[in-house]
Amino acid sequence: MGQKTHPVGFRLGGVHPWQARWFADKAAGYRTLAVEDQAIRKLIADRYEETGGITRVEIERGTQDLVVSVHTARPGIVIGRGGQRVDELRTELENLTGKRARLNIQEVRNADVDAYLVARNIADQLERRVAYRRAMRLSAQRTMQAGAQGVKIIASGRLGGAEIARNDKAIEGRVPLHTLRANIDFAIAEAATTFGRIGIKVWIYKGDILPEGRAGRTLNVADVVAEQESASAAVLEAPAEAEAPAGSVAVEIPAEASFEAVASEESAGESDAVTDTDDATEKPEA
Repeated sequence: MGQKTHPVGFRLGGVHPWQARWFADKAAGYRTLAVEDQAIRKLIADRYEETGGITRVEIERGTQDLVVSVHTARPGIVIGRGGQRVDELRTELENLTGKRARLNIQEVRNADVDAYLVARNIADQLERRVAYRRAMRLSAQRTMQAGAQGVKIIASGRLGGAEIARNDKAIEGRVPLHTLRANIDFAIAEAATTFGRIGIKVWIYKGDILPEGRAGRTLNVADVVAEQESASAAVLEAPAEAEAPAGSVAVEIPAEASFEAVASEESAGESDAVTDTDDATEKPEA
């Protein structure tokens, strides 16, 4: 059932942080704030729908303040000229929630390893009638070249205008869905084509996150290979003459000794041992 579990929700609190950080006193208050979060995300998605670059929206709440962090690949379009669009969005959020709103616009620097941006790019190509296999293959190759450890892309629907809907996939590298420490990004996008809607799912494996105290570090396969190669090189470059451990006995073998001489000495020793045994077992005369 590993294929049925949402990769991001499965790793919340460990690998991925929560996208909504606040507390509610009662169940009724929780329901109200949860619905309000949905309205905030829908407002931002509808307002910047033409950009297609809003990857994640994080919401933090205080007693009187509301902090919204928008992660986007096009911060200039979101901010607007002179910050005009940000001011308009802040006003709409304050009218919606009744709290003082603060906006943080954060840029996604590497768009090729962001699952939503990759899925949205493939969907846009399908809407422009690009061959789906070409779009999936090129996107997977760019993701691997950008530093990802693995990527899996699945397209579902009437691919190529076929009468019967089907699935097709493109896989590069490895995507360990059962490994909890694996940093896997997942996203879904839809392409509205003339044949109907085509769904795009993207999994991107960015490496393992290992705990170091309260912080974590990303463990890449390339780093592990480099460490192993450096360790092997250090062993090979070690000096040949090393101090013998305590309690060891040194044995000197002459270089000119031949294999035939050693073999003849061993056979002579065995014959002497047999003769001694026969003498010991000989019966005394009556």
